[in-house]
Amino acid sequence: MDIRRRNNVTVTGPADAPAVVLAHGFGCDQNMWRLAVPALAKRYRVVLFDYVGSGGSDLSAWSEERYSSLHGYAEDVVEVCEELDLERAVFVGHSVSAMVGVMAARSAPERIGALVMVTPSPCYIDEDGYRGGFTAEDIDELLGSLESNYLGWSATMAPVIMGNPERPALGEELTNSFCATDPEIARVFARTTFLSDSRADLRSVTVPTLVLECAEDVIAPREVGAYVRDAIPSSRLVTLDATGHCPQLSAPEATVEAILDFLGALEDPR
Repeated sequence: MDIRRRNNVTVTGPADAPAVVLAHGFGCDQNMWRLAVPALAKRYRVVLFDYVGSGGSDLSAWSEERYSSLHGYAEDVVEVCEELDLERAVFVGHSVSAMVGVMAARSAPERIGALVMVTPSPCYIDEDGYRGGFTAEDIDELLGSLESNYLGWSATMAPVIMGNPERPALGEELTNSFCATDPEIARVFARTTFLSDSRADLRSVTVPTLVLECAEDVIAPREVGAYVRDAIPSSRLVTLDATGHCPQLSAPEATVEAILDFLGALEDPR
């Protein structure tokens, strides 16, 4: 199989520079990173891709069996890294992709040497002693609404997820991204995302890790960022002065600055 075509892989930046892999979240594609790429590509080899079922990926490669688990997406990541012969790359995962990165790093430690987790959540459902931001009933209602009227759900939820009502163009962009996804594929990805519980996987992380959260985020509240930081001994938590779940679009300068600071520290640990 042609992995580059399957995942619509694009590479920019100096060919001999350290690799940074940018991964998108649910209902999105690599275009979500476009505001971050120019600054990163000045010093790093930036790898972008679309998960199968998203963006410009090969839709014929999608199967419900493979992508009903985050492990299927992690296999995509590992195969992209192998195809490009990446070693010790920095994996930057947005939202659910943060947990995909955790699984990929555990599966292929020679390929991924550090993680940047942008607005991550290992579990969206509240439990005793853990706040994920949603009750089980909330998630059932969210998934039921998505499955019964995906376009309507997208138009309602995307601006809420983006979280910048004074900048409606951002919400419209996320709405359009959601609506461009096949509803059946979106249904499976949504269930895979919102019903997953990856808290135990965090204990497997041994690589340097940056956790980026927003000051206000309806999808991943501040308690989640603190939980992830505490669960990964090698991690550092940075709170961006930003609102919403997609800071690479709503606050790209602050997001890139935090990532570059982290990358710089990896190169010069002093």
